[in-house]
Amino acid sequence: MTIGIIGSGALGSNFARILAKQGIAATIANSRGPASLADLVKELGPSIKAGTVEEAASADIVLVAVRWVDAEKVLGSLPAWNGRIVIDGTNPVEFFDPATSPDANDASNPLAAYGIKAVDLGGKHSSQVIQQFVPGARVVKAFNHNDVNVLREPETAGGKRVLFYSGDDAAAKAEVRAIMEGAGFFPVDLGALDVGGPLASLPFGPLSTHNFVRVS
Repeated sequence: MTIGIIGSGALGSNFARILAKQGIAATIANSRGPASLADLVKELGPSIKAGTVEEAASADIVLVAVRWVDAEKVLGSLPAWNGRIVIDGTNPVEFFDPATSPDANDASNPLAAYGIKAVDLGGKHSSQVIQQFVPGARVVKAFNHNDVNVLREPETAGGKRVLFYSGDDAAAKAEVRAIMEGAGFFPVDLGALDVGGPLASLPFGPLSTHNFVRVS
């Protein structure tokens, strides 16, 4: 199974580090083009190469690791997915400068001081929206519920760090689970997308931001 990564920010680059540590090949891409990723792929080694967004999106398994506000633009121009697997690593949040934005004074937003606000999805959960942008894909929600920097340490405190995932296709979930297990994490299946997605989605999912470790 080939792997692509769309987005080279904190999530995309740390996911690439997970794969590189295991010697798993992948193509990583961003909106600025392959040349902008030269330093990153040099750091990661020969298993990770830089490509275009279209090249990354042509893989069998594709991690979407872009900002929510960019997701529709990035994904909407790509070819048909034809049953390939999309790992939805996004969260429906927008970022702003708390020092200058009027959103910093929103008393109804408990995250205003951190420069974060939740996006109103009109009663939908985030993966429902992402599914609309990737018609024909088998979507698995994963790698989104915790601080992305902890992905560098799958084993900690004498155990394995827990990663949640959810989806509606059992075979697709099995492939994503295999990646997690291969990297040293302890995967926990939260069920279908409409159940597990909201549970683990930032900023207000009840399982989001919790850093669980399974100790043997």
